[in-house]
Amino acid sequence: MDIAKPRPTRGRVPAALAVLTAGLLAFHRAVPNTPGRVGSLLESFLPWLGLAVVPLFLYGLVRRSPVVLVAVLLPVAVWTRHFGDLLLPAYPAGPRDLVVVQHNVSDENPDPAGTAHALAGSGADLIALEELVPDALPSYERVLAARYPHHVVRGTVGLWSRYPLSGARTADIKPAGLTEPWSRGLRAVAATPHGEVAVYVAHLPSVRIGPRGMTSARRDESAERLGREVAAEPLERVVLLGDLNGTVDDRGLEPLTSRLEIPRRGFAFSFPAGPPLVRIDQVMARSATVHGIDTLPATGSDHLPVRARIGLG
Repeated sequence: MDIAKPRPTRGRVPAALAVLTAGLLAFHRAVPNTPGRVGSLLESFLPWLGLAVVPLFLYGLVRRSPVVLVAVLLPVAVWTRHFGDLLLPAYPAGPRDLVVVQHNVSDENPDPAGTAHALAGSGADLIALEELVPDALPSYERVLAARYPHHVVRGTVGLWSRYPLSGARTADIKPAGLTEPWSRGLRAVAATPHGEVAVYVAHLPSVRIGPRGMTSARRDESAERLGREVAAEPLERVVLLGDLNGTVDDRGLEPLTSRLEIPRRGFAFSFPAGPPLVRIDQVMARSATVHGIDTLPATGSDHLPVRARIGLG
């Protein structure tokens, strides 16, 4: 009696994993956010999902499995479509560009003066800072004053500018339920040579990753409040600078990313300072183009500064 031989299954599991990886990259918004904000957690590290291709490709190469090698092309194509432009060189500088720097300087920074000197040499027109504590604030004011004669501070966030600032006020992004003093948003108007720009500086609540997933409810609520502030802004041009404690792929920042343009070139992973894994320090704009974003050398903070060039048209 002949016994049927089992059909070969070599490569089916790796091929299925390649298809799954492509599906998560393409349809990450379909991943539910409950329990544990698992969808936001996936989106926070979405670019790194592409690394799954490497062992799958090596498996297909070593085992000479055509099905795996072909399947791997699917996540490569999806990743390239989603993130490929970020790998391209920055757009050429234009005559109407605004250079901005965003930096969470850390409330435990041991060298605020050194950090301020580094930022002053960045060539920026605007510098936004978060986690400004009373003991360190005089150092930033003193060092930055020569190159940035205009500045405004609200709570723990501040904006330094080469150009005159007006209309400064607190932006109310405080989540409900917080009873302690909490002021981490501001709005001011910068009178640039190319017209007025409404500049928002914000530091959204932190998120935590633990056994039950990611806790981001307060961050998400604060993002919603900031999104409403931006939507109601009467000036056409808007620039948002801040530690938003989320990546641009994270659905928790959709109230902002749906209303503002994100950088077109550069990953600029900014947190933690070494080695950086995600960019939670963001630069976004309305009626302006964020041509590219990069990181500056480490300071005394647990974040890296990010620098962006914004075309004002």
